Amino acid sequence: MLSNFLFTCNAVLPIILTILTGYVLKTLGVFRGDFFTLLNKLSFRCCLPTMLFLNVYGISNLDEIKNYGGICLFAFVIIMVTFIIASVLAAIFVKDKKQKGVMTQAAYRSNNAIIGLSLVMSLAGENAKAIGVVSVLTAVFIPLFNILAVISLTMFIDDGKTVSAKEKIMSTLRKTATNPLIIGCGLGFVFLLIRALIPTHVVNGAEVPVFTMKENIPFLYKTLHTIGGCATPIALIALGGNFAFSAVARLKTLITIGTLTRIIIVPAVTLVAARILGFGENEFPALIALFGTPVAVSSVPMATEMGNDAELAGQIVVWTSVFSAVTLFATIFACTQLGIF
Repeated sequence: MLSNFLFTCNAVLPIILTILTGYVLKTLGVFRGDFFTLLNKLSFRCCLPTMLFLNVYGISNLDEIKNYGGICLFAFVIIMVTFIIASVLAAIFVKDKKQKGVMTQAAYRSNNAIIGLSLVMSLAGENAKAIGVVSVLTAVFIPLFNILAVISLTMFIDDGKTVSAKEKIMSTLRKTATNPLIIGCGLGFVFLLIRALIPTHVVNGAEVPVFTMKENIPFLYKTLHTIGGCATPIALIALGGNFAFSAVARLKTLITIGTLTRIIIVPAVTLVAARILGFGENEFPALIALFGTPVAVSSVPMATEMGNDAELAGQIVVWTSVFSAVTLFATIFACTQLGIF
């Protein structure tokens, strides 16, 4: 089990150290104060949409989603129930409107794309089906996370004008449709559908399209891959540059609630329900990655750009990342003791 603990540390520490890099750069005065704000904009409006486009476009084919319908349905129900409960509780108990969406987002939105995928590769080993499960869940639910994030970060914010419920709903839908991250996901699905219509030929016993971006337009694919690959480090450095330890005391109650919800309560409930429903070694690595990892780094630039409390969002990302090294180890240890792995 020591190897699993070291693995979780190795998965989490690069994130923490990259955040620390941004904090040190700010402290040393290497960059002006608005530099990290501009980094957030670059991440949100360019790099993250590109990364999400490639995540969706990377689905081998639409049949993959059909083959894992049961686990997809289970994950979808858990995410939606978590989103609804978190939204209601935030609406009732969180006083600041700019913090309501951030707390809602913290409950359901995990860092599956960065920590989760690496974690699954370690847990699954040679289990091809387990790797297939996480590939599908990642491609399907990262877009869903972002759609729900736009909704949660929009529905509690107003511009001071009195509007009807219909106008509020239309405004939320409009902001959702024009959000750069949603556009990135949408274009990914459009290109995926187009690729599904392209004739195929057999290569090494498998059917592949006769034309793909990666094989036939490699310069474009490499360009997109390079830009998308910058999304996470840029967002992490920007997070570190905007992080302030002085805010911990002021926000400690919300930070504690957000951290406990994201890395203890939601994963515990989800994994117990999954075990009761009979999911096992093929599904648990993906479920741990999807529900047990810290809050997604991209939640911070989204909160910044959409007028929410970016400071609270950043604090929750940092502290869930720090403590997830312990909670992920405990989760893996418990699953091992129960004979799941």
